[in-house]
Amino acid sequence: MQEAANMQHQRHPVTSPSRSRHSTIKGEIVVVQSHKQSGSGRSASLRLYSSTEVDPKTGKGKLSNQAYLKSGTTKTDDGEKTRTYSVKFQVELNFGNPGALVVTNRGKKRFFLQSASLQIQNNQITLFDCHSWVYPFRTTKNLDRIFFANTKYLPNQTPQALIELRKEELISLRGDGTGERKEWERIYDYDYYNDLGDPDKGEEHNRPVLGGSELHPYPRRGRTGRHPSNAENEFAWKDDEEFGRQMLAGINPARIRSLEVFPPQSKSGAVSLIEQSDIEHNLEGMTLPQAMNNWRIFILGHHDYLMPFLSQINSKDVCTYASRTLLFLKSDFTLKPIAIELSLPGSEVDNEINWVVLPASQGEAAALWQYAKAHVAVNDSVYHQLVSHWLHTHAVVEPFIIATRRQLSVMHPIHWLLDPHFKDTMHVNALARSMLINSGGILEKTLFSAELSMQLSAELYKEWRFDEQALPADLLKRGMAIEDPDPNNPSGVQLLFQDYPYAADGLEIWTAIQAWVTDFCMLFYTDDVSVRSDEEIQAWWSEIRNVGHGDKSSETWWYQMASREDLIKALTTLIWIASALHASVNFGQYAYAGYPLNRPTLCRRFIPEEGTLEYAEFLTDPDKYYLSMLPERDEMILGIALAEVLSQHTSDEVYLGQRPSTMWIHNEQVSEKFEKFKRKLRMLEERIESKNTDPRLTNRRGRAKIPYMLLYPDTPNVESRGGITGKGIPNSISI
Repeated sequence: MQEAANMQHQRHPVTSPSRSRHSTIKGEIVVVQSHKQSGSGRSASLRLYSSTEVDPKTGKGKLSNQAYLKSGTTKTDDGEKTRTYSVKFQVELNFGNPGALVVTNRGKKRFFLQSASLQIQNNQITLFDCHSWVYPFRTTKNLDRIFFANTKYLPNQTPQALIELRKEELISLRGDGTGERKEWERIYDYDYYNDLGDPDKGEEHNRPVLGGSELHPYPRRGRTGRHPSNAENEFAWKDDEEFGRQMLAGINPARIRSLEVFPPQSKSGAVSLIEQSDIEHNLEGMTLPQAMNNWRIFILGHHDYLMPFLSQINSKDVCTYASRTLLFLKSDFTLKPIAIELSLPGSEVDNEINWVVLPASQGEAAALWQYAKAHVAVNDSVYHQLVSHWLHTHAVVEPFIIATRRQLSVMHPIHWLLDPHFKDTMHVNALARSMLINSGGILEKTLFSAELSMQLSAELYKEWRFDEQALPADLLKRGMAIEDPDPNNPSGVQLLFQDYPYAADGLEIWTAIQAWVTDFCMLFYTDDVSVRSDEEIQAWWSEIRNVGHGDKSSETWWYQMASREDLIKALTTLIWIASALHASVNFGQYAYAGYPLNRPTLCRRFIPEEGTLEYAEFLTDPDKYYLSMLPERDEMILGIALAEVLSQHTSDEVYLGQRPSTMWIHNEQVSEKFEKFKRKLRMLEERIESKNTDPRLTNRRGRAKIPYMLLYPDTPNVESRGGITGKGIPNSISI
């Protein structure tokens, strides 16, 4: 009997039949526990989808059995507490490689899932960069959270087992255009700027809808479902040279342009009153035609776009002129202001009242010249905040983010490329719409444009072109550079003069980004056909043009997205806007705008005219009259506080040339190309430091002794994170 039993035991091993058909995938799950309101994650269950084996019943990858977060180890690194759980997934023997991780939070609290790593056959590791909150199952209406492995695919290269999951994920991210967004939702949809007003506070808080009309075109914003509403040198700022230098190296360095026609004239045909005899004595012995032929005359124009608004603006206890400022490029490459024209609407349509103010160094004329410069600085400050900063970076990028989330799967390599450049932007923009640009918000309280601020911004959006946001194209348009046919010059342009810090540093940043984007795209797109056949890229670009920037959809200047070149140009421009362009107009605000005498945001008095009581008051005490022109104390304090907040780098900022170590892609060639990009940026940092000590490059420091560091990448310096540094290019518009 015993012998028979032993024989039977040999025929039927102890291992159960079900186990013999399965294998085990081991892994580690990392949960961040130092985040506020972060649960432990121990109530979560997890499953894996295969990326290589299809379940014929579902058409999706085969599913593993459920695994649970049980035992784990806790560690604290730089104040961040994480817990690493060991997990085991039971899968069929022919399960293949995991391609997606499904997480179900059955607890009562959300938890922050940082990453997952799985060990598969031959000791290979599959990584999942999650970096996301996982909300309780009952909160998310029984929807699981899915994360894809770090391997990236173009749509037509997606493994069959992941195609349906990829499509479903994008559909869920687009939503259905209804409902109010909840904290736990991951839905990216479009809307107009229709919630800036607050008519319940009174008629004066009514604001027009921006976007969707010829009168007020505007980039689309992220839809929330919220109901729509009906230390300088003490006197450097007074110096003419510093006044001109800040147009090249301050916080609004992309408005100045070369003067092409003299005298300047507006779109309405109104001709400037500035005469050749007014300025020719300031041109270092040159005639005006000679100076213009040698690209030596420049203009800072705040005239045409302001004139239609001035009557309404000046009815609100502020005193604003439209302005034109002419400048001469001296032989030492500093800019000398040589005339300021101030304009107001006349009594008849298309009629203007103009004053020309000329430089003076002493007496009453010097004081009046200082007043004129103050009015120019006010115009430039308002244009900077509403257009150069808010519109040209924050607002125009948001539609690209929404379209990326809706149309590019997280498995798409371009999604991976762009993702760091979108960090926090939609959140920051939503805060701005509730505190900064809304009815009664900070900008309305501090800028002369007050409740017309966003309408003014919409007026300038009419001039916006995506292709002209490329730095070389912008410089050519403004006559600050000429085309360079040299094939060894990747930017394709040559600056009129090198001591233009924003442009000189910017072109090097631009070419570094362009090279990185080119290298990356060449790894995934073999030819132009591969771009045209990429259904997700085509849908992404179409949605940006026709929905996100729908008020611009009829424009012919959009790239056609028919070639690798189109894709590279578009991606380079987008990354430039989100990183370097934003850094150049944002992080120097406290240094320059934190001193209200240098960059006031409104004037309460016009320049006094002879024969008036105001002129007599001015003669009595010119400095006192100047101070009476500036904002009230409370307005100044609010403006300073805003400049300080906006100039701060966040403590967890990630800079150009950096990526979180956990957010990587399984591709050695990508790693090599990214290292090349980082090396280029570090070389540029050395060049910037060298240029800032070059005595020939006067505009890089000026009388204020503020070195130009706004386009200093700051890639290796971990110790400088957070606070006001005056340097560093974050990947994204994160503040």
